[in-house]
Order: sequence, then C-alpha cells, then structure tokens
Amino acid sequence: MRVVVIGSGIVGAGAAYHLSGRGVDVTVVDRGCPGQATQAGAGIVCPWVDHPEDDDWYRLTREGARHYPGLVEALGEDFGYAKVGALLVAEDPVDLEPVRALLRRRHADAPEMGEVTDVLTPSDLFPPLSDELSALLVPGAARVDGCSVRDALLRAAVAQGAEVRRGTAVLTPDGQVFVHPADEDTPAGTGRQWNPPDAATGAAGGGTASWRQAAPLTSPLAGTPVEEAIEPVAGAPFGGPPDGSPEGPGLPSAEPAEEPAEEPAEEEPPSRGPAARAPRPATGTPPASGTWAEEGVPLEADVVIVAAGAWTGEVCRPLGVELPVFPRRGQILHATLDGVDTAFWPMVLPRSGPYLLGFPDSRIVIGATVEDVGFAPRVTMGGLEEVIEAGLRVAPGLFGATVSETRVGLRPVNAPGPALIGPLTPRVIVATGLSAYGLTAGPLTGEIAAILALGERPPFDLTPYALPIR
Repeated sequence: MRVVVIGSGIVGAGAAYHLSGRGVDVTVVDRGCPGQATQAGAGIVCPWVDHPEDDDWYRLTREGARHYPGLVEALGEDFGYAKVGALLVAEDPVDLEPVRALLRRRHADAPEMGEVTDVLTPSDLFPPLSDELSALLVPGAARVDGCSVRDALLRAAVAQGAEVRRGTAVLTPDGQVFVHPADEDTPAGTGRQWNPPDAATGAAGGGTASWRQAAPLTSPLAGTPVEEAIEPVAGAPFGGPPDGSPEGPGLPSAEPAEEPAEEPAEEEPPSRGPAARAPRPATGTPPASGTWAEEGVPLEADVVIVAAGAWTGEVCRPLGVELPVFPRRGQILHATLDGVDTAFWPMVLPRSGPYLLGFPDSRIVIGATVEDVGFAPRVTMGGLEEVIEAGLRVAPGLFGATVSETRVGLRPVNAPGPALIGPLTPRVIVATGLSAYGLTAGPLTGEIAAILALGERPPFDLTPYALPIR
C-alpha cells in the first residue's frame, strides 16, 4: 500500500509515523511555508478547561491528551513532554467558580486531570506572578515542545522506511498527486480562501465560554479587514500568503516573508529510512490537459492524507470542494530569566489573555494573539505590544526578562465548528482544523487519519468531524 501525506506538521508527522510502523509505503511532502502552526505552538495540554458546551471538541482534545503518555513510551525519547500542572488564575476568586464546577463535572470521566486544589499564593509556584491573583491547580496538565514532537515522529517514521520530500504537492481532480521542487514558483490562481465569521461573535475556533481564549480578543487587530491588515501583493487578491507559497495552486509569487525563528535544529534526519526502497519510477499516464499540476512529478498513491494546516483548502480545491478552513494568526514571545530554573514551573492560564509556560533553559513562553488577518505570517509591533502588555499584567516579575525570540503561526480553523477529520473522496482523507489545540490533539489526529487510510475503524465516532462530500 502507498500513502502520500501532504504536510509535515504534527498531524502529518503523526500519520506518517503510524503508517510506516504498519509497513505502509509512506511519502511525506511539505513545502515548508512560513507560518506553519506546529513550530509556533506554545505546547499546552490541558483539555479539561475548554469547550464546556461542545462535547465533540472536548472529546477530541481529551483523547489527544490521553494519547501522549503512550507516545512518549513508544518513541523512547525526550521531546519536551512533562506533567507540570496548570494554574488557572483570576484576580477575583469568584471568577474561578465556573471552571471549578466544570472540572468537578468532568473529573469522573477524566481522572487523569488529578485532584484540583486551591492555591492561595500562586507566585509560590510561578514566582513572577502578581500577588493579587487567586488560582486553581490542575496537576495533570502537561506542556510539550511541538517542534520536538514533530521531529521525533518524523525521525521515527523515516527509521521505519518513510520518505520525506521537500516540495509543493498539487492534487488533480481525480486525486492524483504531483510534486514540484520547493523552490519552484507557484502559479497564479484565484487565491480564494474561506472568509471567517465576524471576529466579534467568537463563533469560530472554540467559543467564548472556554477558560482559555480561542476566539479573537478585542484588540486593534481583531476583526480588521484583510485589505487593511496586510499589504497587497501586486497582481494578487488580498489575503494571500506574502511568500506566495501555499501547498497547492495559489497566489502569484512575491517577496518571501522572513522565516520565524526556530529552536536550534538537531541534525536533520535522513530523508529515507534504512528500509526505504529505490526511487520510485513514475507509472501510469497523467492526464494530458497541460495544467500546472501535471507538469510536476507524479507520485503513486492508493490513499492521500491532506494534513496541510491552514493551506488545506488550497490543496483540496482541485477536487471541487471549498473547505471552510481559514488561517488564524498567533504571535508568541519567548523570554529568558537568566539563572532561574523554570523547567517545571506550572503553566499559567488566565480566564482570557496570555498564557505563560516554563521550559528548560530558563525559558518562558508568553502568548498568543488571536488574529483573523488572512495568510500573513508576520510578527507585528501591535501583536508584540499586546502579548507583552498582557503578560506583564499577569506576571509583573517578568519585567526584566530577556526577549530571546518571537514566533508566529497560522492556526487552521474550521469556521463551522470542531476539527475536520475524514474522507473527502474515496482516496483523499483530510485532517485539519485543530485551531489552538493542534499540539494537544495533533498526534492522535494523525493516527486517526492513518487508521482511516488503512480502512480500519477509528477509536471513536467521527461523524461530528465529517467533511463535505462531493
């Protein structure tokens, strides 16, 4: 069996790992567009505080959190996963009562959250916090380094025989895959994308009732029309990627956006594992209509998994379907407290506004903005101001911390509701739309996509995540 996975983020990597472990011939194709969500995710794994009125969203994130301990054991390496607990903080203790009631209601079916307790002085556990805060401690919450998880999954997949290719994957209407070199210009196209709902409604991406903010915040950027938020590319409609490089037919090329800073990379794994086969000859005759897709190199595939994040709609458009997936920008900031051991500080989750996570190397992550501004993977002055101001309001002790880097990611959001997981055509499976919960549910979502590709029964009913079928 041959499977092509389009997208090497945490979902695509999870699919490749599971399939290659089952002896499937797997090829992962990724262009490496600036703004991929995995590398900019903070790494919060605390599903029990969110989606109080949406059981479908909650089921996926809860099962995603449960998936991690087994994954850690299976991969056998440290990818930054640690149960450090979460402090739910508020200035008024009364504001903690709704989330306390939610956790109490969910505890019986999710005992892994641990026994929730009151914390009278949260700064004892996270020293930079304001002394004016009250908190609940959820001990089962974990943090994870998204880049490290993805890289570990890809390394394991390659070791099991998978191939990872750099390039732009394009689908034909019948689901064939053609690959162009990553440095080849993407052709001009319509550049159409799904327009998100009014930012003020909070209708997309999780709802306003969640403890952790998932809908756009009230800020100078929230709800700004795309035409005003990003500078137009000559000859292209507003809302297209500044680098003109979606994973599929898209917009004209323009000056590339600056790549966000990344963690120091480990030695890149080989593109093929020890059990990999010789280069595959192209077999079959591609359609002779002369389209851009057919000028690429064809890849044989019995099944295609599209896990291209915010670019999934562009990839799938040749199939005749408009998927309601749009990019939601999140800017985060990394700071360091020299000489301070922050590795096991609990994460801090206010009712709204910034979250804070401690990592090894004296690092604190603060984020994130929630911006519906189209494909604009840029760190902005306004975004940084929002993150810094809100972060210092919760943790004034970070005033002297050193800003070490900033990151930006385009979270894929399914406008009508929860994630999209399932078959789009008999040979194309889509897995996307995890919004702010990609690092929580990404590895599990990738495994579910792999299970569907194998024709097996998924671990739970996927009807709520079904796609529009042709």
